[in-house]
Amino acid sequence: MDETEPEAAPWWSPRRRVLAIVAVAAVVVATVAIVERVDRGPPDPPPGSWTMVVHRGLGAWVDDYDWTVELGGAEPLVDEDDIEAMAAAGVQTVYVQTSHNRSASDVMEPERLDGLLDAAHAHGMHVVAWYLPTLTDVDDDLRRLEAAAELRVDGLAVDIETTAVEDVAERNRRLLDLSERLRAAVPAERPIGAITLSAVHIQVVNPAFWPEYPWAELAATYDVIMPMAYWSIRRGELQEGGRYVGENIERIRASTGDPDIPIHVVGGIADGVTDADLTAMVAAIEDGGAIGGSLYDWVTSEPEHWSTLGTLMALRAG
Repeated sequence: MDETEPEAAPWWSPRRRVLAIVAVAAVVVATVAIVERVDRGPPDPPPGSWTMVVHRGLGAWVDDYDWTVELGGAEPLVDEDDIEAMAAAGVQTVYVQTSHNRSASDVMEPERLDGLLDAAHAHGMHVVAWYLPTLTDVDDDLRRLEAAAELRVDGLAVDIETTAVEDVAERNRRLLDLSERLRAAVPAERPIGAITLSAVHIQVVNPAFWPEYPWAELAATYDVIMPMAYWSIRRGELQEGGRYVGENIERIRASTGDPDIPIHVVGGIADGVTDADLTAMVAAIEDGGAIGGSLYDWVTSEPEHWSTLGTLMALRAG
């Protein structure tokens, strides 16, 4: 055996220089990638943010029980993968509830919500924040709605269905007070949606539920009426998507006194509808001149529902 030690390679050897160059290049690439991610920030919303465009076409609904840990449990039913699935299904706008009267937070779980917003925008979808005011504390309701409007969302809608304030006259007074204050707080060029009770429900099925519902006043304050036309919870002839949606559109136009009021129909409830119902819903929306339609809610829907509703995507073009 030759016990002579081999001569050490000089530090400037070609091999060492190549390794050094490769290492430096790797660091540069990684640094550039990090800087680009920081510089880019969250994805930009698609064109039409905070315009009536967001209510045109096809939408899907998500409530706080679906996406938050606080109300939905340790493993929420809706996450960023669901947002991707919505995009693949043709959904153009996601309506997300951002607060709840059971929560102390004006905006629930901001980091988780940001993830949903970023995922939606990255897939070319708009996000509309919505909240259900109780009207028991109008200042609290207004604060939560203003907080929602300040998020990186593309629109805002108010769910007007609570009867927590029993006296109807006082309920209407508080509702209109809240609506006027909200309208003053949100820039005039930004449309706000009114998620209303079904006109058929409170005019035919159960007029005592909310007598003197202030349709005309709501139409004067809000930019789009979004009736909760849930035919699946009705009986008899009213438990048919086309008839229920069509009659709601007609009654809302008559009750508001505005034959041209923009209407976006919220159909459902998804776990109780049929494809035939949804086909009829689409036809009623198109025949009634509504600007869009959606299904409540995403969690209870089936893939075939969205295939049937896909025709509504064409309404986005106006």
